[in-house]
Amino acid sequence: MRESVKQFPTVLAASLAVVTSLGGLIYATTGPGNTLERPASSVFGPATVIDGDTINVGGRRVRLEGIDAPELRQSCPGRWWGRWSAGRDAATALRRMVVGKSVTCIGHGRDSYGRLLGVCAAGGVELNRAMVRQGLAWAFIKYSSSYVAEERAAKSDRLGVWQSDCKPAWEYREARWSTGASAAPRGCAIKGNITNRGRHVYHMPWSPWYTRTKIELSKGERWFCSEAEAIRAGWEPSRS
Repeated sequence: MRESVKQFPTVLAASLAVVTSLGGLIYATTGPGNTLERPASSVFGPATVIDGDTINVGGRRVRLEGIDAPELRQSCPGRWWGRWSAGRDAATALRRMVVGKSVTCIGHGRDSYGRLLGVCAAGGVELNRAMVRQGLAWAFIKYSSSYVAEERAAKSDRLGVWQSDCKPAWEYREARWSTGASAAPRGCAIKGNITNRGRHVYHMPWSPWYTRTKIELSKGERWFCSEAEAIRAGWEPSRS
């Protein structure tokens, strides 16, 4: 890591102490007056990395709140020449921060796919903040302004995605969806695949295995119009 990362802010550190002592539900505090807002769930334990902004902790899938990392297949122009695997590098950096450590996530609800939205820490480092500060994720300002200052600093230092003109992850996903939808029935671009082991998994248009996956309707495989629809039908995301 070329840049040091900021430690947990006081409020979050206090919340983590509560999590440790209670081992269950906590209450999140926000705002200038540190006002009690609402209950927040928490998870802690060893973690595995799904991609640059998603991890599994104790069997729960957690989406790092307030950030958006490059998708695994996404590459970006290098500073001087060529391209670099931004998505894989982001996932690798996140993996290095959690490997061998206990991870604690303060949850603030779920997204539309049922994932816990959380601010997570490992070894005293806030993962959400660290990923943005290293230029390996964007501040997801559509939903949160928590990491705008870290993004500004990473951009100033020309780190990661800021070393060149890298398309934000949300624009990359939109482009991949449009491409997939143009070739899919009724524009429903998500592929529901049944693996050799009988697992029912779905592949988003930007997932690493999407182009290699062929849908055979005769085997019970199918297309989905939204990720929420796939989840409701009992299918699970592919393991990249």
